[in-house]
Amino acid sequence: MNRRLPLLITILLFGYAFLYIPIVSLIVYSFNESRLVTVWSGFSTKWYAELLQNGPLLSAAWLSIRIAALTATLSVVLGTLAALALVRFRRFRGRGSLEVMVTAPLVMPEVIIGLSLLLLFVAMENVIGWPAGRGMTTIVIAHTTFAMAYVAVVVQSRLAHMDLSLEEAALDLGARPIKVFFTITLPLIAPSLAAGWLLAFTLSLDDLVVASFVSGPGATTLPMVVYSSVRLGVSPEINALATIIVGLVAMAVLIAGYILWRQEKHGRSDNL
Repeated sequence: MNRRLPLLITILLFGYAFLYIPIVSLIVYSFNESRLVTVWSGFSTKWYAELLQNGPLLSAAWLSIRIAALTATLSVVLGTLAALALVRFRRFRGRGSLEVMVTAPLVMPEVIIGLSLLLLFVAMENVIGWPAGRGMTTIVIAHTTFAMAYVAVVVQSRLAHMDLSLEEAALDLGARPIKVFFTITLPLIAPSLAAGWLLAFTLSLDDLVVASFVSGPGATTLPMVVYSSVRLGVSPEINALATIIVGLVAMAVLIAGYILWRQEKHGRSDNL
C-alpha cells in the first residue's frame, strides 16, 4: 500500500489539475489588459467595468437566473410528488408509465427532448393558442421537463431509506396526513429537496441544447450568448462574468460548509 501511495497521489493531483487549471486560467485572464485572452499584457480590471456596460450579456445572465430559479422550484414540487407516488404507493394503475416518464429524461438525448418539445409547443399554439411564441415560458417548461426527473431520483432515494415509525406514531396520535407531511416528512427530506433544487438550478443554468430549440428572439439565455460569442472569439468580458459566477458559487459552497460544520458541532455538544 505504501508503494502505491505516491502513484495514487500523482493521479489525484493530475485529476485536480485537469479540472481546475482551466478555471484558474479563466480567472487570471479576466484581469488581462489585452483583449486577446491568450496573450498576457498586464494587470487590469477594465473588463469588469466593460461588463457592467454590456447590456445584452447582463440581460441574458439575469434571464438565465430567473429561468433557473423558476425551473428549480417547479422541479422540486413536481419531482417530490412523483417520488412520493412511487415510494409510498407501491401498486396503482399507471405506475409503470409514471416510472418510465420519470426516468426517460435522464437517458434521452437533449436534442430529442428539445425537438419534441418544440413540435409540442407549435402544435399547442395552433390548437389552443398557448404558448404564444417561444420565450421564457417555453424554456421554463422545457427545463422543468428534464430537471424534475433528477429531483425525483434524489428525493425518491431519501424517501426509500426514511424511517416510517415517526409518521406512523404521529398518525396513531391523531394527526392528519397533511399535517404529518409538513411537520415530519418535509423536514426529514429537506436536505434532499435542497440538493434537488440546486441540481435543477445548475442544469437549467447550464443548458444550451434544449433552450436553443424552445427559445425565441426575445429570450436568449446566457449559454446561448456565450456560445455565439465564442464562435467569433472569446471576449474578456465573458471571462469576467465567468469569474464572478465562480466566485459566487465558491462563496455559496463555503457558507453551506460552514453551516453544516456548525450543525455538526452543536450536535456533538448536545450529545455530550
